[in-house]
Amino acid sequence: MMKFRFRRQGADPHRDRLRHDLFAFSKTVEHGFPSQPSALAYDPALRVMAIGTKAGAVKLYGAPGVELTGLHKETATVTQLHFLPGQGLLLSLLDDNTLHLWEICQKEGCSHLEETRSFGLPGRPGCSPGITRVTVVLPTSACTVACLGTEGGAVYFLALPALALLEDKTLFPDEILQSVPDDYRCGKALGPVESIQEHPRDSSRLLIGYSRGLVVLWEQTTRTVQHLFLGNQQLESLAWEQSGKSIVSSHSDGGYMVWAVSGAGQRTQQPVMSTIPYGPFPCKAISKILWRTCESGNPFIIFSGGMPRASYGDRHCVSVLQGQTLATLDFTSRVIDFFTQQLSPPSPGFENPRALVVLVEEELVAIDLQTPGWPTIPAPYLAPLHSSAITCSCHVSNVPLKLWERIISAGEQQSPRLSSAAWPIDGGKNLAQEPTQRGLLLTGHEDGTVRFWDASGVSLKPLYKLGTASIFQTDCEHNDSLNQAGEEEWPPFRKVGCFDPYSDDPRLGVQKIALCKYTAKMVVAGTAGQVLVMELSDEKSEHAVSVATVDLLQDREGFTWKGHDRLAPRNGPLPFAPGFQPTVLVQCVPPAAVTAVTLHSEWNLVAFGTSHGFGLFDYYRRNPVLARCTLHPNDSLAMEGPLSRVKSLKKSLRQSFRRIRKSRVSGKKRLNASSPSSKEANAQLAEQAGPPEVEMTPVQRRIEPRSADDSLSGVVRCLYFADTFLRDAAHHGPTMWAGTNSGSVFAYALEVPSQEKFSERAVEAVLGKEIQLMHRAPVVAIAVLDGRGNPLPEPYEVSRDLAKAPDMQGSHSMLISSEEQFKVFTLPKVSAKTKFKLTAHEGCRVRKVALVSLASAGSEERLENCLACLTNLGDIHIFTVPGLRPQVHYGCIRKEDISGIASCVFTKHGQGFYLISPSEFERFSLSCQERDGAAVPAGGHPAPGHLLPQQQLDGDAEAATGERHPRPCSPEGRRSPTDSDRSPEEHPAAFSPGPIDSPNSSMENPLDTTGDITVEEVKDFLASSEEAERNLRNASEDEARPAGILIK
Repeated sequence: MMKFRFRRQGADPHRDRLRHDLFAFSKTVEHGFPSQPSALAYDPALRVMAIGTKAGAVKLYGAPGVELTGLHKETATVTQLHFLPGQGLLLSLLDDNTLHLWEICQKEGCSHLEETRSFGLPGRPGCSPGITRVTVVLPTSACTVACLGTEGGAVYFLALPALALLEDKTLFPDEILQSVPDDYRCGKALGPVESIQEHPRDSSRLLIGYSRGLVVLWEQTTRTVQHLFLGNQQLESLAWEQSGKSIVSSHSDGGYMVWAVSGAGQRTQQPVMSTIPYGPFPCKAISKILWRTCESGNPFIIFSGGMPRASYGDRHCVSVLQGQTLATLDFTSRVIDFFTQQLSPPSPGFENPRALVVLVEEELVAIDLQTPGWPTIPAPYLAPLHSSAITCSCHVSNVPLKLWERIISAGEQQSPRLSSAAWPIDGGKNLAQEPTQRGLLLTGHEDGTVRFWDASGVSLKPLYKLGTASIFQTDCEHNDSLNQAGEEEWPPFRKVGCFDPYSDDPRLGVQKIALCKYTAKMVVAGTAGQVLVMELSDEKSEHAVSVATVDLLQDREGFTWKGHDRLAPRNGPLPFAPGFQPTVLVQCVPPAAVTAVTLHSEWNLVAFGTSHGFGLFDYYRRNPVLARCTLHPNDSLAMEGPLSRVKSLKKSLRQSFRRIRKSRVSGKKRLNASSPSSKEANAQLAEQAGPPEVEMTPVQRRIEPRSADDSLSGVVRCLYFADTFLRDAAHHGPTMWAGTNSGSVFAYALEVPSQEKFSERAVEAVLGKEIQLMHRAPVVAIAVLDGRGNPLPEPYEVSRDLAKAPDMQGSHSMLISSEEQFKVFTLPKVSAKTKFKLTAHEGCRVRKVALVSLASAGSEERLENCLACLTNLGDIHIFTVPGLRPQVHYGCIRKEDISGIASCVFTKHGQGFYLISPSEFERFSLSCQERDGAAVPAGGHPAPGHLLPQQQLDGDAEAATGERHPRPCSPEGRRSPTDSDRSPEEHPAAFSPGPIDSPNSSMENPLDTTGDITVEEVKDFLASSEEAERNLRNASEDEARPAGILIK
């Protein structure tokens, strides 16, 4: 059979202009909770908060939507942060002992956080470097001087904002020791400086606490010791009482002491009060303590730590004490820091704390101190996305207002115990335009929950949480037992926060989600083959869940399931709160993890697939329509389940490496470019080049067919519903399509009764066509295009006048995206129309794909449907449809970030999300119009020391949205090497199989952070160097072949 080479046409200036108006890549905003936080600060004047991380990032938060980010030049942990109140200045201390000054600057109408100065404390001659290691930083209230306490006990003073050392003011421990009694001194050093606090009424006096227990009231102007507090217990923290007449100190034995401050020249050996709150048994240290006066009564004493060492030494707690009322706030991760926010306007002589804000390693929690019971204030941002590990995600665009309000109402009824108080961190003003669309991000989690997030703007706000564990017989009630402390229990623990990384049963994990936004129907599929069909209800109810079993093996002999058992459903009526309530449970047999799911609410059908086959279920009549086994006779690995895959990992890797060994890929760098065989091949290509004005296609890599008996070849990768032509060109009707790991595509014609006859007639499915791709590459997505080349609309869109009716006059096309190429076939003949061999051209594999609709920046009325693809190298390619002409190519994710690539999800209008850490989504945009006009401002990652200017925050706490500039691209649309996130040796490439943002589309299959990380992806990462060596060794062999057989 003769094969012809496709030639690209020459450059089209008009198309280049359109491309410029349509495509622009930018990373816009980070959603979620900062990974590995290490420091916290609060500015009471601007009412903004800053969080530092172990990666050297500084993130500033104000009112919802006001977020600024900066990054230190040095990759070092931020150990302390301190605002200069009201000045728009922030001091950061890194673990490399350097101090940095950040400033909120205005530039081109937006704010950004810029590092302006840095300072390193010089060492003392003849002393070890550790002596000058900074332990405490205190900017004075006048914001003109910063006090630095050190390991050696010295206190240094820096002029602000110049960060210049004031050497004449340095206070060495020898000067303090002269005032200390001999019997207390005992020849011992004072130890490191643990705390420095400014007198609340006299800024010239400093309270300095040393590790050994000595506390000194130092007068700066006269350089004299005004008062000595001779503590005998290791000191941890100090705090002033508002009037300046008392201080409180916390210690390593789990106790705290109150000391009276009297006249000058006094020495106090005994405190006014000393207590160990959780004694008498040995307790852990109280690392920080605050004393806040209250106009309405007793002061607040707030401290972290102090738990009984033997019984509760592993608890992470912050205690709030007011008079006889004590609450022990129990967190599930380590406490980093906390602060209180006062009522506004402040009362003279009183602090009147309004809220307590606690930063722990995995979340931020605010407590309402003005409401009895001290309830939690719901956070509008910084939500812990990873409260249970994320296993999958999907995005729904243009959510109808009615559904949006119903979801919000269900979420509000879930949390009646939460405070109604406003969020205390409200500095700045978000001047971003109101979102024109309502975007919903759904995340599935390891504990069987699905969380709904408002992804319309800069902040990712939690709306509603759906739990599925209560439907099954599992021990999941531990949260309730922790929430309700007994009346006699001591300490009086109260569990706060929602971070709970532990799952009672790994089978509960959510693998796939599908949502119909017009009928409020939802499908949630899990790890043990459970498929739940759910419907949104505004009222609570109690009903039994129907259970149906679908055998995907179809009594095939020779296969025995060796994996986990299925989850046992609860019997009888079950109570359900307002929200999404299950109506039918479809159980796949064997109970393998669901790998694909799609929903068509207009036909009342749900399709699902596993590693064994796929099924079709009519949830209206509650009976199965179809079950098809896709297992190959040698597909033994599919019968072992995810919990048994360790035994077969070595075998699977061995098979993967064998496939690599079979492939012969011609590298771009030839070893023997001048060899005779090379010259012959080049001469043959030159003969085929055609006219000089026609651009010749690049040499393609030869891709070997995959073996039919590869392990896991029966895995169903995608499912799709479409109303199209399958049997003949004259009649169209409902169809279902399924693609597998072995490159097989099954097409079924469906007989769906009319709405009036749903209860009378059953749905029937007849196999219409079965397609086998030549190279058996996994099929990652299927889509049908109408006669005009547009994707088919979603169910109910046309009937509700929300979309144009598809063109049913012209012939339809079918787009099949495999891991190696994209191919368009005509329907119903299924003859090849056009294709693009991505792996052959770029040397990469498709991981996520989506059909996206992009609006032109020049004319909003101009929309163009494109195919967006993410590859295993982390690059994004965009193609026209149905022509499959490459348009632009961007580097997005590092190729080493396997989890980030697996977690990527595209939206319908050219945006996307991927995980940059277990708790953070990075958001990006491919659309020029979305970048310029959307509520989410566009931009790239910060240069070292500069802010991601998402919002503007000026000195009087006004804020506005700022646009971030995209990274420069070459004329071909590729990013410049200097701005790439990847290492220099990485090469741009490849496409992405993912959601099409449609409930009825397999291309909207949600990302699966765990399940989609396959052995193939690990192989991509580990075998690249070995593969390159083999390619170079075989280069001469490939060059000797005729040019025609390079294209398969």
